[in-house]
Amino acid sequence: MTTLNPIPTTLIPGDGIGPEVVKATIAVLEALGAPFKWETQLAGMAAFNACGDPMPPALIDSIRKNGLALKGPLSTPIGEGFRSANVRLRETFGLYANVRPALTIVPGRFDKIDIVLIRENLEGFYVAHEHYLPVGDDPRAVALSSGANTRVGINRIARYAFEYAVKHGRKKITIVHKANVLKVLTGLFLEEARNVAREYEGRVAVDDRIVDACAMQLVLNPWQFDMLLCSNLFGDILSDELAGLVGGLGLAPGANIGKDVAIFEAVHGTAPDIAGKGIANPISLLLASGLMLDHVGHPELATRLRTAIDLTLNQDNVKTTDLGGKATTVAFTEALVKRLKSA
Repeated sequence: MTTLNPIPTTLIPGDGIGPEVVKATIAVLEALGAPFKWETQLAGMAAFNACGDPMPPALIDSIRKNGLALKGPLSTPIGEGFRSANVRLRETFGLYANVRPALTIVPGRFDKIDIVLIRENLEGFYVAHEHYLPVGDDPRAVALSSGANTRVGINRIARYAFEYAVKHGRKKITIVHKANVLKVLTGLFLEEARNVAREYEGRVAVDDRIVDACAMQLVLNPWQFDMLLCSNLFGDILSDELAGLVGGLGLAPGANIGKDVAIFEAVHGTAPDIAGKGIANPISLLLASGLMLDHVGHPELATRLRTAIDLTLNQDNVKTTDLGGKATTVAFTEALVKRLKSA
């Protein structure tokens, strides 16, 4: 067996079930022979509890040095506390493209789904320009938030989406917007995405859909879609809907891509209600590691991993409880490792 050159990679265990699914993923990647050399760092609540900072300097330095990271889910306090470490990581490293593939692995209500959502990761309402206005005795009587889309940022994400389509043999991109109401903020998104689309005429088909109509059509007839190009907020919402079509967030990987850094992640939450119970589903992070293998030039390993996951679920019928099975995290991991070693 040829020994592959080691690839230094920052490993972020995360919060809640994060350490459990990360441990499972590392065991599978070792069985696969993936060449990652791990450098473990804390982020989110685990880092905040350890050193008072959800994004400590050691984490930033590690990611900047390696240019590559695999991340478990991170806790973000709701309505108070520190700002989302996920958002801050995207901003710090300019991770402008969020890639969310939705592919049916376990046949269910919606079979043969194969859709890739490309989400702009740095603009829109996620810039979080927010404040309160006092009225009378209430200092928080009015909440105001504004978004920002730039032509440069839209051009960049649209070009990424169309180049992705060309590279991966995708046929059509649907631009998602709300230009009928948010005429300026999302009107510019639609306008500039169309400008980029003209450069790919004859190679990639394009249409557009208002976001609420798109959400409905994804339920009524998801097979009409090939790729979705979304602004930040709409992409966040629709990517979770796509995950629901293929069995839930436990089967949905994510990649955050920038010029010099790429971070791959489980897109589900920290699930504190099941943390420590040994029943977490590690497939989201496993599939994310498959995307990472593609990214670093090892598609053959990524294919082996995805094939083994498919066979473990559908031939061996080993599934965690969220997928209707009875397997623990450890049992599923052991079954997947056995599949890889027998291949």
